[in-house]
Amino acid sequence: MKQTTQQAASDILQQPGLSRLAETLIGSEIIKLGGEVREKIKQGAKIYNFTIGDFDPAIFPIPQKLEDEIIDAYRKHFTSYPAAEGNADLREAIAKFLKDKEGLSYSPSEILVASGGRPLIYGFFRTIADKGDKIIYAVPSWNNNHYTHFVEGIHCEVEASADNHFMPTADDIKPHLQGAVILALCSPQNPTGTTFKKEALEAICDMVLEENRRRGTNEKKLYVLYDQMYWQLTYGNIHHYDPVSLRSEMKAYTVYVDAISKCFAATGVRVGWAMGPEPIMNKMKAILSHIGAWAPMAEQKAVARFLGQKEAIEEYLQHFKSEVSYRLQKIYEGFMQLKAEGFPVDAVAPQAAIYLTVQVNAAGRRTEKGVLLAEQKDVTGYLLDEAGLALVPFYAFGAPQDSSWYRLSVGTCKKEDIQAMLDAFGAVLKKLKA
Repeated sequence: MKQTTQQAASDILQQPGLSRLAETLIGSEIIKLGGEVREKIKQGAKIYNFTIGDFDPAIFPIPQKLEDEIIDAYRKHFTSYPAAEGNADLREAIAKFLKDKEGLSYSPSEILVASGGRPLIYGFFRTIADKGDKIIYAVPSWNNNHYTHFVEGIHCEVEASADNHFMPTADDIKPHLQGAVILALCSPQNPTGTTFKKEALEAICDMVLEENRRRGTNEKKLYVLYDQMYWQLTYGNIHHYDPVSLRSEMKAYTVYVDAISKCFAATGVRVGWAMGPEPIMNKMKAILSHIGAWAPMAEQKAVARFLGQKEAIEEYLQHFKSEVSYRLQKIYEGFMQLKAEGFPVDAVAPQAAIYLTVQVNAAGRRTEKGVLLAEQKDVTGYLLDEAGLALVPFYAFGAPQDSSWYRLSVGTCKKEDIQAMLDAFGAVLKKLKA
């Protein structure tokens, strides 16, 4: 089990009077990189910003029907506290939406609403894990390392590979099972934009069920956190699979996290939900009630009404997915053309979400000025400084520091910038010397 960034940071001397958590918690690497990008833009640089997993509302606005419902809810003065577990009408609407769209059967009492996915994931970690409990998650993956640090868990990192499109397999996970209490999975995955194949997820589910049967009644069970924030954004012949649909017995051990954030380009509207065993939902509610991480009342009322508008949802998703898929495919084709020309790049064909997995394997090469790109972070800086290309390296998601893979997000991408970006990228690659 390799040492994590958090474990290394724990050796740093604490500032007198501050908590160990405060001293050792590392801020978001993505937000840090985003700050550097904004500073360059402020200074007048032309930057092709593919870093943040968010949307430019001028390019990808939220559904008009949802916007209308939000405005109407505020005009009707829905501005008081919502119910701690989420308003009943919203949880009922979510239950019907899940049944109709995904075939999942959850009652309103098995659903918990919060201000997006983050507090729900935090509440789940707090509900399941004690200090010193083992938590399994793949790298690269979004924020699991930080949530594990919050609960002082033991990091069990599973290094996924390009061979499996960076999705963990049952064989990868199995060596870590003993004593683990959380298995954090995400599909479609952030940062890779890739998905579980049916057989791969079935094997993981069977393994979890077998492990929990082995544990009997005296040992804590292994629970799966299944982040499916992007499940409605799949392209081509890619199909989204989930644990409970594949193995009904997994319902006792699975907590889903979902939201309107990504599928409706509504990251700032802050309405998310978890669904899972009612006792776990009740404990998560108790934790979050002390934090006050509720979705706003008006937005809850609006989403409750919007989720029942099937035609509006389908019309929006058809256009939205077409626009996102176009961008992902064009950039993928550009990378593959550069690869065919002999440049040290690669990419995984787009499958889902708003992300493309790309590779720039240029560490060890020299720039036109003779500067050695000794480490992958030097390559990242070179792309930003010379091509204006801002990508998030996989090492920001827990992958090894020498990983040459990156997340490319198209949520703020203009169609007319794609070829210009590829031209600038190709031009700086030509300047590199082996």
